[in-house]
Amino acid sequence: MRLAARTRWLLLGAVVLVAVLVVAVVLIARGGDQQPSSSALPLRPAGEVALPGDNSRFDYASLDAERGLLFVAHLGASEVIEVDVRAHRVVRTIGDLSQVHGVLVVPALHRVFATATGANRMVAFDEDTGAVVAQASTGDYPDGLAFDPRRSAIWTTNETGGSETVIDAATGAVRGTVALGGDVGNVVFDATGDRMLVAVQGKGDLAVIDPSTFAVVRRIVLPDCDHDHGLTLDAAARLAFVACDGNAALLTVDLNAGQVTGTAAVGKDPDVLAYDQGAHRLYVAAESGTVTVLALRGRAMTVTGSGQLADGAHVVAVDPVSHHSFYPVPAGADGRPALLEEQPA
Repeated sequence: MRLAARTRWLLLGAVVLVAVLVVAVVLIARGGDQQPSSSALPLRPAGEVALPGDNSRFDYASLDAERGLLFVAHLGASEVIEVDVRAHRVVRTIGDLSQVHGVLVVPALHRVFATATGANRMVAFDEDTGAVVAQASTGDYPDGLAFDPRRSAIWTTNETGGSETVIDAATGAVRGTVALGGDVGNVVFDATGDRMLVAVQGKGDLAVIDPSTFAVVRRIVLPDCDHDHGLTLDAAARLAFVACDGNAALLTVDLNAGQVTGTAAVGKDPDVLAYDQGAHRLYVAAESGTVTVLALRGRAMTVTGSGQLADGAHVVAVDPVSHHSFYPVPAGADGRPALLEEQPA
């Protein structure tokens, strides 16, 4: 009797142990898919502006900080929405921009540049009136944009075309094309080094280009980066920040040394980056709706908070004056498209 009872207890204990292990494995697996709670975000709501149009996808946004005018690419509606973020109202919409992805305002020229991806074109319009003033053909699937003020040139990233198209900002004339040997992500102008930087996601590196000759003068390898797409920089500190959307990582690249010096985990599928130069604060908006905020301390990026902001909050722009950040989303509080405004907590 004692032996049988002992056997039954041992069998019962084994069954309980297996059940506990199964539950633990399930919880761990589920936890790996969850984003941090919104309470972890070092932000608090500062306002919400209703946007026109349907609940389709938004893409890039660009701010004229002096005038408080934000230009938002409503990709699904093929239009750019102009918002006065100080008056909290929509100024106008500029339509007929097929599958618009990139948008970039250049206050010094009073112009806004947009990539009409569905037509493989760059379209320039007047910042004050919304009237189209120039157009140019690009490579396949134009996406992000950058402005080189020294040569008055617009650079468009042709993602699947694997190239950059360089366009005269005043006339719209194409000056040249830079082939990069693989699908490309975002492009930025490094004012301190007088170089263009491009995330070449098809090769896993950062291409450094001489904007005068269009020659690739350096390639910085990005180890452990799956599909480098988002890109911004602190030119004064000689640091670039690269988002790897395949493995949810944010890399810090020392441009002087030409190597990665730091890696931080961010939300799943990171997309658009915005850097507040004065506050040394970086915002990473992800396709998952997670926003991660990082602070530059010394020459290292430290995560100060990360959490779910809203579904579709993969686009961010930051105001260097107020330090507020802006996120166009397909559905705001009332289910309609909205521009969310957040301020540092």
